[in-house]
Amino acid sequence: MKKVLIISASPRLNGNSDILAKQFKKGAEEEGKEVELIELAQKKINFCHGCYYCASHDGHCCQQDDAEAIVDKMVNSDVIVLATPTYFYSMDAQLKALIDRRVMKYTTITDKDIYIILTSWDPEKKDVEKVVEAIRGFTKDCLPNANEKGILYGVGVNDKGDVAHTDYPSQAYEMGKNC
Repeated sequence: MKKVLIISASPRLNGNSDILAKQFKKGAEEEGKEVELIELAQKKINFCHGCYYCASHDGHCCQQDDAEAIVDKMVNSDVIVLATPTYFYSMDAQLKALIDRRVMKYTTITDKDIYIILTSWDPEKKDVEKVVEAIRGFTKDCLPNANEKGILYGVGVNDKGDVAHTDYPSQAYEMGKNC
């Protein structure tokens, strides 16, 4: 059975990117996939100290928070979905902090199908391409044999729940069904 890990980085529970992550989950579950949704707003993820304790301790971090367990789930999944709002034309700090903390084991996150879900107040898809490139710096350039399978650009949404009045939830659902 295909294991799908969805990481919703939205600091707003039930915010726009979180809503899309949940629709992806619904579609994947309906197709019989094993799915876990992690909402970073409910987790404690410290910033990387750059101490490289992990390098001399078999990939284990000196910090006692939720990052290492999430990274282990990434290692054990087949599909990774990264959902984030756009903050100043980049991913939000919650997702960036988790990516930075993956230094402990990023080379063991191999052969993954990757989906990216973005939301932005900006209505222009071209304006949020920078966010995709920032995420690709991790997924495409650092993860061995990562396969980008889909991107959902949820543009033109700002206020909490705006995305519900678009066709983006149905797009996220279909992506989940087909992952």
